[in-house]
Amino acid sequence: MFKDTFYKVAEDYGDIETDDRYVDATAMFFITNPHMFDVVVTTNLYGDILSDEGAGLVGGLGLIPSANIGENNGLFEPVHGSAPDIAGKNIANPSAMILSAVLMLDYLEEHDAARAVENALIEVLRERKVVTCDCGGSATTMEMALEVKSKI
Repeated sequence: MFKDTFYKVAEDYGDIETDDRYVDATAMFFITNPHMFDVVVTTNLYGDILSDEGAGLVGGLGLIPSANIGENNGLFEPVHGSAPDIAGKNIANPSAMILSAVLMLDYLEEHDAARAVENALIEVLRERKVVTCDCGGSATTMEMALEVKSKI
């Protein structure tokens, strides 16, 4: 049913190339040929698995934002969710939350603000001076967040 609905909706977007694959093949191609994907449309379960795999390819869950966009509203959050195992310990990488805010700013058409925040985060990550342990540093969540803020 999901696949049939996908192709039915795709008919309204004839200029977009469509294809379908099993999730295991998609997981393999994420690693062997990631540039073949622009957008992945999938169920929640497979999307969760593939987004975690993609996060592993670029540095971990602490770096990956997400956006759930409907017809009238959007919800923006880190892919890792609430991370209950480290909640309240001030050790989480704030990048995923900051990048989720960047997605929200773009959604709200606040593109200049989005680029300012995004560029500040990129600068902090490139410098690697004030980053959390998952990025090779020793900064707390708030120290890294404040470092990003100082670059805006």
